[in-house]
Amino acid sequence: MRSGTSRPGFERAQASFSTMRFAPHRHDSYAIGITLRGVQSFGYRGTTQHSETGCAFVIYPDEKHDGRAGTDEGFGYRIAYIAPRLISDARGSGALPFVRDAVTRESGLHRAIAAALHAFDTPIPDLRFDDIIARLADALAAHDRGPRSVNAKAARGVQIAQDWLDDASDLPSSEALEKLTGLTRFELARQFRCCLGTSPHRYAIMRRLDRARRLIAADTPLAEAAAASGFADQSHMTRQFKQAYGIAPGEWRKLTRH
Repeated sequence: MRSGTSRPGFERAQASFSTMRFAPHRHDSYAIGITLRGVQSFGYRGTTQHSETGCAFVIYPDEKHDGRAGTDEGFGYRIAYIAPRLISDARGSGALPFVRDAVTRESGLHRAIAAALHAFDTPIPDLRFDDIIARLADALAAHDRGPRSVNAKAARGVQIAQDWLDDASDLPSSEALEKLTGLTRFELARQFRCCLGTSPHRYAIMRRLDRARRLIAADTPLAEAAAASGFADQSHMTRQFKQAYGIAPGEWRKLTRH
């Protein structure tokens, strides 16, 4: 497993597995990619999906899924993890687009995903990155059978809450976020998920995991990484890590070490 060049909110990776299995997990980003070899099988929304060589796949934020080889041959893929805010910004308005068919060979969406994964190891200039995100946003929206709208007050409240959670070291109270955003706690939870695909609480936990991953990648001992990222202890971080990525922190470090 290795990383490609990335940008903030846009991570690319390439992986090849034979017997490796990912436990059920969910992350707060779009996971889009193309199967390069074999059959990539995964449980998703109560079904088992099979992405064959050349197929593209789209997993919506915060949807639980697993991952494994569909045949004895194993499988390989390239994938991009895309922060929902990038898609929302590119669209300008409305809720996050949801693609019902997780595996596709459809030309428009497939081309947009292939473009996002092209030139895997080269830097991504600003203008190319803008085009990648715009094409993905348009292709995803074209497959949303029930587009929803978000009013301006709700969108502003969600943005305020997101900015706060990006920088917060501790989890804020519901009352604090109500005062900050001007939305009730229930409306904020509802609109936050509509705009960003997850809950405020889950979003905050994922930001802690982002910090933990950076520390783990730098060979920080796991107990120290847990404490520095705001988790109660190493076991707390490990539980949250597996729920988000399907593998334990130590295993993730071994897979991603070059």
